Amino acid sequence: MATTAELAFADRAGSFYAREYGFPPVTGRLLGYLVVCDPAQQTIADLAEALLASRSAITGAVKSLEGYHAVRRTRAAGDRVDRISIDPAAGLAPKGFDAALYREQAELAREALDLLSPDAPTARRAALEEAAAFYDFLARRLPEVLKEWREHQNLG
Repeated sequence: MATTAELAFADRAGSFYAREYGFPPVTGRLLGYLVVCDPAQQTIADLAEALLASRSAITGAVKSLEGYHAVRRTRAAGDRVDRISIDPAAGLAPKGFDAALYREQAELAREALDLLSPDAPTARRAALEEAAAFYDFLARRLPEVLKEWREHQNLG
């Protein structure tokens, strides 16, 4: 059974992930709850009961979080239900550090620049130029930052 403190934390996590990343609140709540729940592996039914949400809402949230490699499903031999838990490898290969994503965003910004008419407002062009430069910067720096972090943690 979820404690009041665990549910309050899950609610704060849900609000954060909804506000900052556009996640549906139940998805953020699920992520927050999985970080603190005991046992660490929960069934869909357990999660639905704890979070006072429908099983279909929890299933959708799990599928979404699986796409981010934030959670994983496991099923022991002979078990008839999946168990959901935080994926321990999620912190070792965070998607936000993937340089290819930022290179693609930079290329999109440059493509948008090429599509602007020659008489487009300077401010509009400047915003796209800055976006392209920023994404190029992130593509260069974030892999270095991740490498530094791993070295710092003796994981490199």
